[in-house]
Amino acid sequence: MRLLTLLCVGLIGTFVLAAASRQDLKKMFERPARIAFPEEEAYSPQRAALGKMLFFDTRLSGAQNLSCATCHNPSFGWETPAARAVGAMNQPLERHTPTIENLAESEHFFWDGRVTSLKEQIRGPITHPLKMNSSMKQVVRRLEAISGYRRYFEIAFPEAGLTENTILIALATYQRTLRSGWSPFDDWVEGDDDAISASAKRGFDVFTGIGHCADCHHGWAFTDHAFHSVGVGGDDIGRGILDPQMRHRFKTPGLRNIALRAPYMHNGSLNSLRAVVEHYRHGGSPLAHMNDMHPLDDMSDRNVNDLIAFLETLTAYNPHVSAPALPAD
Repeated sequence: MRLLTLLCVGLIGTFVLAAASRQDLKKMFERPARIAFPEEEAYSPQRAALGKMLFFDTRLSGAQNLSCATCHNPSFGWETPAARAVGAMNQPLERHTPTIENLAESEHFFWDGRVTSLKEQIRGPITHPLKMNSSMKQVVRRLEAISGYRRYFEIAFPEAGLTENTILIALATYQRTLRSGWSPFDDWVEGDDDAISASAKRGFDVFTGIGHCADCHHGWAFTDHAFHSVGVGGDDIGRGILDPQMRHRFKTPGLRNIALRAPYMHNGSLNSLRAVVEHYRHGGSPLAHMNDMHPLDDMSDRNVNDLIAFLETLTAYNPHVSAPALPAD
């Protein structure tokens, strides 16, 4: 009887420890209360509203047929639902469109991290001949010809008005506000135990345990903002363009709204969350030049299903974003 009692106490103690451990892990993914804005690019609602107009305005492209939102579509997690977006020359671009959601804390941008500020990240596609095929001088001239934009810039930037720099600041301000919406996972983290299914809860344990997903996908946005080789084949050397020691490494994408963002990986080669999980489960592609991964031999089919159920809880309740009204002249 005493032995049975000790066994029961031990089991209860193990259960309590496991519950406390999960609770502590949940805190690692709590949302921050505020968005950090650089002092020299301070937030104002007028700047954010102006940045949103610019983001959806095709007049920023050379042929006036593409906007930032053409490739970074809010309905698809601020990505493009294709392996590669089609650019100004009507040809697929080199890489899959990365999400621009939850980048306010990031210090590197694009899959290879080749720029270190949001303003430069914004300037790149606008002026790239294969993307929007414009120039900042052309954009400034076009916007200066529109009385509505002149007035909005005077309101948002009373000292500077409409310049190349204020255009980029407005766009960067809006982009910093692109935080993924509240999701069932957030309700669960806040204490609503019924917000996600039992399968998703087990999936969280897989994510933070035997799946090793949280090694790179941690923090509230589920990314370390660092660069890794994850066993994807192809000749793209990624961050190797900047550092030969980082060949075939790419920036870790965040996982908020990940279920909306198929296809996946820097080359759009995996078409579903299940394909991604199986890719990691088997240690990546045998055709990959470099691979930091190892097969997850302990992962069962049930683990895979639970992990997918968890990832789906990161989808916001209301991911819809309405397009703004743009000044006509």
